[in-house]
Amino acid sequence: MFNSFKQHMFLFEELTKRDFKKKYKRSVLGMGWSILSPLLQLLVLSLVFKHFFGRNMEHYTIYLFCGNLLYGYFKEATKGGMNSLVMNKAIITKINVPKYIFLLSKNISSLINFLINIGVFFVFCLVDGICFKWSFTLLIIPVVCLVIFNIGVGMILSAFYCVFKDVSYLYDIFTMLLMYMSAIFYTVDILPLNLQNCFYLNPVFCFIKYFRVIVVDGMIPSLGLHALCIGYAALLLILGCITYKKMGHKFVYYL
Repeated sequence: MFNSFKQHMFLFEELTKRDFKKKYKRSVLGMGWSILSPLLQLLVLSLVFKHFFGRNMEHYTIYLFCGNLLYGYFKEATKGGMNSLVMNKAIITKINVPKYIFLLSKNISSLINFLINIGVFFVFCLVDGICFKWSFTLLIIPVVCLVIFNIGVGMILSAFYCVFKDVSYLYDIFTMLLMYMSAIFYTVDILPLNLQNCFYLNPVFCFIKYFRVIVVDGMIPSLGLHALCIGYAALLLILGCITYKKMGHKFVYYL
């Protein structure tokens, strides 16, 4: 697989550039939307929910930013991954190339946007009076886990989307429900303890929680949270690879 990826490195680079440029094609602000869009979302969420959930909470804006930042990256990467095969059917049906190349290019394009927003996030942290500690270097763990997790989810979605176009509509509903189940604008502390534990069944919540523990709480996450983040990433990548292996020979016929 590694040798195959090296052979098609040029195609991968060109696809990544194309996906990134295409997103902002014919827009006045161009790449500025990478920064402006999440900031506008943050402003709306802050105005709506701060009065209800953040009145007595320190660094609520940063708390909200953490949730919105990671959830936004998850949604963009997985949605793009789901469409990666269908959008490139003109290439896939004519040239024999590894199908995962198209999925990876979409994920890298989304990752670039995410890293740009991470820089803005750190600026907000400074403005809000959050001190940077050595523990901030641990943020690389949930980021890497989320990248792997998104690739796994994208593999599963793209495989089934080739066969069942209804997947797109169902996934839109699912991501909307997931947003409310990821405690983006509220804290799980307001819920009973048994319900709080149920949130750890949501991988996206675990990645967001990891960020908040380090940035907002100024603490190092527990070993259990480490295990959940790594476990969810590994599990979805394995499931995604199995799905691609079983359904890969059908892609061309359905595209």
